[in-house]
Amino acid sequence: MEVIKQKELWEEQLQTCLSKLDVEYSYQLAKRMEKEKTNPVLGYRTAGSKAEIATGNMLYEEMKRIGLSDVAKDEFRLDSWEFEKAVLKFKDREGKEYTCQLGAYQTNFVTDGFQEYEIVYVNKGTAADYEGIDVEGKLVLAEINQRDEWWINYPAYQAYLKGAVGFIAVQEHGYGEKYDTSLNAQDIAGPEYAAAFSMSQADAKKLKECMGISVECNTSLKCVEVKQPVSAKVWLDAKSMVRRNVPAYNIVGKIPGEETEQMILLTAHYDSYFDGFQDDNAAVAMIIGMAKAILEGGYRPAHTIVVCAVAAEEWGVSDSKFDWSTGAYNQVFRVHPEWRGHIIADLNFELPAHAHHSRDAIRGTYEYANYFEQFVKQIDVPKEAYPDGITVLYPIETWSDDFSISIAGIPSMVNDFSDGPFMENYYHSQYDNEELYEEPVYRFHHELYLRLILEMDKLVLPPLDFGRMLRAMKESLDEREILQKTENAVIQEKEESDEVKDNPICVLERLIDCGIYQADEIYQWIQRVNQEYQNLESKEERKVYREQYLKKGEALLRIYQKTQDYFTRLDWEDEVKFPHEAVKRNIRELKCALDSLKQGRIRDTLESIYNVDNNCFAFLFDDEVYYHFTEYILHQPKERLMWGAGRIWHHENLYGIVQRLRHKMKEENPKLNEERRRLEAAIYRQKNCYEDDIRYMIRSLEKIRKMMGEL
Repeated sequence: MEVIKQKELWEEQLQTCLSKLDVEYSYQLAKRMEKEKTNPVLGYRTAGSKAEIATGNMLYEEMKRIGLSDVAKDEFRLDSWEFEKAVLKFKDREGKEYTCQLGAYQTNFVTDGFQEYEIVYVNKGTAADYEGIDVEGKLVLAEINQRDEWWINYPAYQAYLKGAVGFIAVQEHGYGEKYDTSLNAQDIAGPEYAAAFSMSQADAKKLKECMGISVECNTSLKCVEVKQPVSAKVWLDAKSMVRRNVPAYNIVGKIPGEETEQMILLTAHYDSYFDGFQDDNAAVAMIIGMAKAILEGGYRPAHTIVVCAVAAEEWGVSDSKFDWSTGAYNQVFRVHPEWRGHIIADLNFELPAHAHHSRDAIRGTYEYANYFEQFVKQIDVPKEAYPDGITVLYPIETWSDDFSISIAGIPSMVNDFSDGPFMENYYHSQYDNEELYEEPVYRFHHELYLRLILEMDKLVLPPLDFGRMLRAMKESLDEREILQKTENAVIQEKEESDEVKDNPICVLERLIDCGIYQADEIYQWIQRVNQEYQNLESKEERKVYREQYLKKGEALLRIYQKTQDYFTRLDWEDEVKFPHEAVKRNIRELKCALDSLKQGRIRDTLESIYNVDNNCFAFLFDDEVYYHFTEYILHQPKERLMWGAGRIWHHENLYGIVQRLRHKMKEENPKLNEERRRLEAAIYRQKNCYEDDIRYMIRSLEKIRKMMGEL
């Protein structure tokens, strides 16, 4: 009877907190965040800028006003960016002056008022596009697709090496597709001295007409651009400044827990491009709004609930591939490393006031997928928000702050947002505004995640299902044939021999199976402990019970942190992988390349090489560009790589063979023996890397199994 009363009390407390949710408050707070701007016309609230700091101060005062305790501005250092203006003027063929606003990237470019430049059209901005064109001291204009082709850093740095003073990118497709007036902004992932700006398609069309670029259409209606002449005179007034190593602030407030030192963390970022209503004003306002409802509802949590408005998510480190999520990484690795082992979950939020699909999704770590799946079964999803309900996705991705927090050993999730029409049409453009606000979606997310916070507050042990991660690891070993028929292969042809049974992949598979058995037992134990806690009759009993398992909870989180250290890696497209997976793909593509080359099919060979590591860029840009954006990942201080440090292990440099094969394609009967030997050598190297990765995973899994056994 007492247990029933306790469950009824929890439900009553939940309903009280839900009744205190004020979605209009959150909406208005999101709008208030638009006040401070680095660029008075376009917006922008960028890393370490005056606008970002002023917005942080406002959030600091708001957290105090609603009653959060221990409100603080946690300082860290980053590379800041102030973008005040970029205005371009030119005259059309009739002499009429035309003025347009440019977007900008995190680079240095400052003029003394309007300065005159010649601007040159360079098509896609690849190395080949500069042949026969002098751009020394000039601006260049190029049309790119950052989503499907290449990132801004490659053509921008190529332009710098060719002597251009600045690169202006027109987003051809991929982002900002809804309107031809869209400006697009992204992180630069390159050096601050290679200046870059963005221009809308509509403005670029007028400029191209001024430059004399005509368009001819053939009978298939496919338009072909004719590049004569390809330049014009323009005037640019710009102020974009990067400063290294300056302070920024994450804003933190708490609702103190009454039973445990453990915490539940809520995060969202308050820097933005343009006004950033969805990305990420609405999310910051939502976590503060949920905290306000908990306080007004009189709920006294067992765990301390930590609300953290994070700075510099969009960008914060110059000339790094991993230049976003700067504030979150600093918060858990440098400002508060002691949080690790004491936070049972990070609930991170991005763009929560818009439905990206007809089905909503929670994206989390492997280890929390089971818990989230059980949680969403209890949820009634309003049809006006998500007609197809809600699902759970895993693992996490690198798109947002939850990745940085997760690899610190804090199990993390984010409301899924990383795909869909919003990303192609509105994301990081001036059209990310309140016109896309969907109140039913925003309300549902307030209610959903408030329920999740209070549900997680009932936990004694973090609900870590290591078996889900291990099962995914085993599935990733399914292509065992890739190492067959080689002198030192991990897999030999005699599948049933004792030798094969003892080869590293078989050893790893057996270890995984044993680990899964252990993990399943641990998860059942976690569920039993958490259920027993919820069945206790009094608050005093629950507190005593919780104290008994405090060290066990910390031990579980240490195991989680080690799984992140040992098994979370990235490929060259920033996708989350197990340590061996990138090499496995390389071997598959290299074998296809070699088979094609043996048949004299050079084009097919190159198509396979294109998919190996970052060698797609070997086709398009000068060697200095290729090497710069390879070496700055492999050989740069950890503090500038942040969450990407040590996550990419191997690199197969095929720049030379790409250039040779492209040259051989022009020959009538090319001799390809040397190229074949080079590919064979690359396969040999990658197989050795694969074997090393498998043996590393064996050693690591043995350590994880030992830690699980000690529980």
